[in-house]
Amino acid sequence: MSGGVDSAVAAARAVEAGHDVVGVHLALSRMPGTLRTGSRGCCTIEDSMDAQRAANVLGIPYYVWDFSERFKADVVDDFIAEYSAGRTPNPCMRCNERIKFAALLEKALALGFDAVCTGHYATIVTDAAGHRELHRASAWAKDQSYVLGVLTAEQLEHAYFPLGDTPSKQLVREEAARRGLSVAQKPDSHDICFISDGDTKGWLAEHVGEAPGDIVDRTGAVVGSHEGAHAYTVGQRRGLHLGTPAPDGRPRFVLEVRPKENTVVVGPKEALATAEIAGSRFTWAGLPPADAATPFPCEVQIRAHADPVPAVAVVSAGELVVRPEHPLDGVAPGQTAVVYVGTRVLGQCTIDRTVSAVPADA
Repeated sequence: MSGGVDSAVAAARAVEAGHDVVGVHLALSRMPGTLRTGSRGCCTIEDSMDAQRAANVLGIPYYVWDFSERFKADVVDDFIAEYSAGRTPNPCMRCNERIKFAALLEKALALGFDAVCTGHYATIVTDAAGHRELHRASAWAKDQSYVLGVLTAEQLEHAYFPLGDTPSKQLVREEAARRGLSVAQKPDSHDICFISDGDTKGWLAEHVGEAPGDIVDRTGAVVGSHEGAHAYTVGQRRGLHLGTPAPDGRPRFVLEVRPKENTVVVGPKEALATAEIAGSRFTWAGLPPADAATPFPCEVQIRAHADPVPAVAVVSAGELVVRPEHPLDGVAPGQTAVVYVGTRVLGQCTIDRTVSAVPADA
């Protein structure tokens, strides 16, 4: 129970369905802020108190489990390491993968619980053979199946998402009000929970450090300078402060971050078009394709709120390789590519490499 309206209503529905429910709030920081700032941040002391109030209304036991060390190692330190390597990570994916459905689920099963229930908007469908599949929520505008794409078949066996069939968030808020839950109108949290002020660039400068370097074009010519390559991500346009304008006068975008050389590569917008993505760290959400070594049709989604794009995927040389029907725009290594077949989440990979649709010499 995060202290928000979604997890409170999910717990209420689990109780109403006849399950033996225990509310658990995860303490993910040793020094949480005493108050959240509007809708920024989560897992604060205020959130813990909101979760406890909801549990009291529902009449269920409530505990706070301290996962701060595991969260720092598996999410925060991973975030820093990925940016230091010139990649753009998604900490919410890592949290779902390593905390909520790894550390939390492991402890829950060890204590004799059957499943972890959360307020995510996604659905689980059981096929005729009894295999569980992860699918999109009924309300695509609120669908959160993308950030759950890291779940494995074993984890899906012990996952429960009561909100998946709810047509809208407003209905969840109205239900919370009817149930007497004080979080009914609490704002949704957004941004990175451990950077509650939203200043990711400043936070990275503090934790990674600043190291001045060159900004170069695709030919290697120096066109500007930077104070730290970690502050840039693929597709970025603002804040480049280039000293040398492009020959054609058009704006330039970040195409690549090279941490070993401490350089940032910029170029025209069309060079952001990506014809292929691939990653060696891939998992299947349920049964894998019958023959993943043979190219199969699918859709790929590279951001939580992006539209899925028709594609062909294949497992080749230890990588999940995805070739979209039309080039994707501004894909960065470190992002997560989630593969769908219809509404079903088939699997995901952390993107290790991309292939531009526009050669450097074009």
